[in-house]
Amino acid sequence: MTMRFHQVRELVHWAASYHQRLAEHYTQCASGNVNERVRIALEYLASHERTLQANLEGYFTDGSNHRAVLDTWFDDPADFPHLPILDQLPDCMDCSNVQDVLDTALSTHKTLQHLYQHRADRASIEEEREFFTALAAGHDGEVRRLARDIQRLEDY
Repeated sequence: MTMRFHQVRELVHWAASYHQRLAEHYTQCASGNVNERVRIALEYLASHERTLQANLEGYFTDGSNHRAVLDTWFDDPADFPHLPILDQLPDCMDCSNVQDVLDTALSTHKTLQHLYQHRADRASIEEEREFFTALAAGHDGEVRRLARDIQRLEDY
């Protein structure tokens, strides 16, 4: 995204595509030469990312009550400083142990959460602010759930 003006739907499409790319990356890593616990963690993360992708894509269905906010235009001269970081994070992942995989996944979700909060803080209408605040809050919950579930894997 290098344009200055965007529709909310563009960012949501990008985020859904990003979750898809993460799922593919985790799946590819899981099929590599990794230990069993790391493979299970990567497969769990891939499944998790596909669910997040589907949830975001759900906003585009005909019955979605988010159509008005998705059509909202916004001006962001900062042009999403989070995107280069997000593109680099999966490549930095060390698959030698579960904790490194978890750390990368948590960093990714926290950065997405900051991106959504960035948009909420700069929203021009209340519906846009509420939409991105809800996405940010959802990622806060995802971070806690990922940490809990992967930690359980490590404990067994």
